[in-house]
Amino acid sequence: MPKIFAPEEIGEIVEMLLFQDLDIRSVTLGLSIQDCASNNALDFIGCVENKLRGFANSLVKAVEKVSNKYGVKIVTKRIALTPISILLEGFAKKSIEKAVEAGIEFAKTVDKVALSAGIDYVGGYSAFVHKGITPGDFVVLESFPKALAITQTIASMINVASTYTGINVDAINIVSRKIIELANNTPKGIGCARFTVMANAPEDNPFIPGAYHGLGEPEAVVNVAVSGPGVIEAVVRRLGEKADMRTLHDYVKRAAFKITRLGELIGREVAREIGAQFGIVDLSVAPSPKIGDSVAKILEAMGVEVAGAPGSIAALYILVDAVKKGGAMATSSIGGLSGAFIPVSEDWEMNRAAMLGAITIDRLEAMMSVCNTGIDMVAIPGDTPPETIAALILDVMAIAIALDKALGVRIIPVPNSKPGDVVDFGGLLGSAVVMNIPRFSSKRFVERGGLVPPPIKRLDKG
Repeated sequence: MPKIFAPEEIGEIVEMLLFQDLDIRSVTLGLSIQDCASNNALDFIGCVENKLRGFANSLVKAVEKVSNKYGVKIVTKRIALTPISILLEGFAKKSIEKAVEAGIEFAKTVDKVALSAGIDYVGGYSAFVHKGITPGDFVVLESFPKALAITQTIASMINVASTYTGINVDAINIVSRKIIELANNTPKGIGCARFTVMANAPEDNPFIPGAYHGLGEPEAVVNVAVSGPGVIEAVVRRLGEKADMRTLHDYVKRAAFKITRLGELIGREVAREIGAQFGIVDLSVAPSPKIGDSVAKILEAMGVEVAGAPGSIAALYILVDAVKKGGAMATSSIGGLSGAFIPVSEDWEMNRAAMLGAITIDRLEAMMSVCNTGIDMVAIPGDTPPETIAALILDVMAIAIALDKALGVRIIPVPNSKPGDVVDFGGLLGSAVVMNIPRFSSKRFVERGGLVPPPIKRLDKG
């Protein structure tokens, strides 16, 4: 018997779509390119180009068709590829220099295909170095600044830590220098917006720049990232100030249920259109620079004067826990990061809070304990020493493995900037105030290098 929807339910969804900025943040096609492995660089890149072009065109058409059918805005179309470090391994063992050339040519070719098809981002210029660095990994570490500087859609992720293995401090030291190189070779350091360093990176993450196609995934799979901060903020504000904490949690949970159902519907429809498997819905509440689309405003609607003030961690915990519980009720296909994002530049109210001094690096490190962001889209002075960046990354990685969660660092050393400057990155990247970084040195600490052992939690994993 077909389900009968009450007029109130239909009206509620229409209100979410029209007036509360409910959208699908991204539809990400995970695509294996392992079948393109070859000892010949031209054959390898040609195979990737042909395969990617077919899937990219199909994805764009499917997204447009499904978006028009349901009247739901889908903000970005993305593709996540097999980590390139794996496919460069054979080239790297013969010649690091030629492998770097192959990696750069791969990035240029993929970028060209993506731009021509209308794909916004392509993830997978990635490497996993949480316990050691292979020749293929080294090629990615060496080449990602140039690959990102000369392209518009390519995104890169380096996984440097894992609860199973600990933290590779040597890799972090390399990455910190490369972040500065990338920043200095792109306007306003904007290339760093397409790079993240992570711990415990999941195989099915639909969010750029952390997205890649995991080795345990099907050949082609559709993963969806929902949005909806405006919807949840509206729910909280309608409740008013007299609702107690349990009631607040319950209403956020119900809103998350509806948002998740919409995300799964769109994901399954797109997957059916292109003949791919449907993968997961990432439950993360993702903001944008647009007014009315802010996670920070949800915290403030709960009663915190400004995001970052005392009580913000508790408010963020309530939000994340309610979203996860509501999402778990709505679908069995949960994956990705599934928490809440608090990127500074991509959330207009987070940036305002940073300008007021309520959001600082220390405050972000505290808030990440209850969400899955880490330090995200944070602008720092361009003259920040690499060892300070390495120490900052190391702090986040330590929290990630201690709590056994996925966290990342996406920071932008803005050339010729100082604390308090405001930098406009444009579009969905928004604008950010350049944050102050403590100038006390950690150089002697990070230069010890080596591996930080995994936490005792590792023994619980068997």
